[in-house]
Amino acid sequence: MDISVLRERIVAARRHEQSETALRDWLAERLPGLELAIRSGQDEMTTMLKFIDAYIVQVPDLLEAAQVVAQTAGISEQLSPVLKVAEAFFQQPPDLPIDHRGMLALLDEAYLAHRLVEEVNDRYVGHGCGPLIPLDMTRANLIAHQLLGEPFSNDLDLIVTQALERLVPESLFEGEAFQRYQASVNPESCQALWQEWPCMSETLGVGIKWRGAA
Repeated sequence: MDISVLRERIVAARRHEQSETALRDWLAERLPGLELAIRSGQDEMTTMLKFIDAYIVQVPDLLEAAQVVAQTAGISEQLSPVLKVAEAFFQQPPDLPIDHRGMLALLDEAYLAHRLVEEVNDRYVGHGCGPLIPLDMTRANLIAHQLLGEPFSNDLDLIVTQALERLVPESLFEGEAFQRYQASVNPESCQALWQEWPCMSETLGVGIKWRGAA
């Protein structure tokens, strides 16, 4: 996995003036109709642009951390397939709307990658394990879902669901390999390894809430 390639795509998109203009124009159209509100004292456009940038940047940071932890903790068998699909979502995404280019296209791709990790975690937790990657992106993913809008965000969720069925089918949790994983994994040791990576302590979207929420 070449993390530098992912980061280079982000740098190139940031530098592209038309990409930033297109993202601002897209946000200007989207923001009035959203159920999202910005914490008092913060500029709505600036806050959302910062959120989108951080949400995208976290993908290569997360994949880099997961790659190292997988090797160190001996859980490559479980993590590597997930990381490869998340990387593919970011490098070779499915067909996206023709007007989604630059940072907006990367937002689509980041949503796919983050949602995949979220769903994989849910399956592992549902079968009596801790999350495979202990990063709670639920709030950030809900914000991204709102930004992208329906039905498009639902279409992306369906792509994630289809990938999930190939990666972690229910039969996986009935096999001997999963039982060995359960018996051998050391949650405390893994957690300590994850905590060495700053990206794992980030909480995205804390200044963004749903309209009408307390």
